[in-house]
Amino acid sequence: MKHNRLIRFILGLSLLAGTAARADIVLFSDGRALKVQSYVATEDTLDLTLPGGGKVSVPLHRVERIVNDEVLPPQAAAEIKKIIEAEGVFPKRSWRFNEASAPLFKTRYNQTIIDAARKFDVDAALVSAVIKAESDYDPHTLSNKGARGLMQLMPATAERFGVTDSFDPVANIYAGTRYLRWLLETFQGNADLAVAAYNAGEGNVWKYNGVPPFRETVTYIHRIANHILRGAAASVPSATAAASR
Repeated sequence: MKHNRLIRFILGLSLLAGTAARADIVLFSDGRALKVQSYVATEDTLDLTLPGGGKVSVPLHRVERIVNDEVLPPQAAAEIKKIIEAEGVFPKRSWRFNEASAPLFKTRYNQTIIDAARKFDVDAALVSAVIKAESDYDPHTLSNKGARGLMQLMPATAERFGVTDSFDPVANIYAGTRYLRWLLETFQGNADLAVAAYNAGEGNVWKYNGVPPFRETVTYIHRIANHILRGAAASVPSATAAASR
C-alpha cells in the first residue's frame, strides 16, 4: 500500500504549503503563455485582466487551458519531485487497454468509455477516473474557464481532435481518450506525467521536467490516482471470492 501512503504524503505537503496570491496562466494553442489576474469566459471569447490592470479579449478557441500558477514552496516541491521520480503516484503498470480493467463507476457512459478505450488503447479505468475528476459525469457542464463536457475539453483541444460539439458525450469521450493516448505516448507510458499534462499542459511538464509544482496539478493527480487505487482495492474481494468458488 505504498502508493496510498505516498499520495497522502504528497497531499499533506500541498495543504501545508503557504497560500500565495491568486493568479493564473493562460496557455495558448500556439505555445505562448500569459499570466493574468483574472478571466471571464463567454461562449466565444476569454476576457482577461492583466496583473498591471489592463484588459484584453482573445478568441476562446485559441486557449489551450488555464492553470492556477500557485507554486508550492521550493522545499515541498523538491520533495514531491523526488518521491514521484522514485516511486510514482500511479501504480507501475501498463495503461493500455485491458479487458479486465473496466470503468470504475456505474454510469450510462460505460460502454462508450470501453469502446473509446479499446479504439485508442487506453486503460478504461483511467479514462473513467479522469472523467470523474473533470466533470463528475455531467455531459452538459461548462467550467468558468470555458472547458466543456465530460472530459472538460477546451475549444482548442476539441478543435485539435476534430470535435464540433463538445456537449456530445460520445464525441467528447472519444476526443478526451485520444488525447490521453497521445499524452501516454508522449511521456512513454508514465501516467503521472500524462495525467499532470492533461491538467497543466504538456509544455509545463517539459518546463519543470516532471509533474509541475502547481498546487492544483498535484491535487489533481492525487484525486485521479486515488480513484484508481480505490477501484483496484474494491476489485480484490470480488476476485478472491470468484477464485474460491
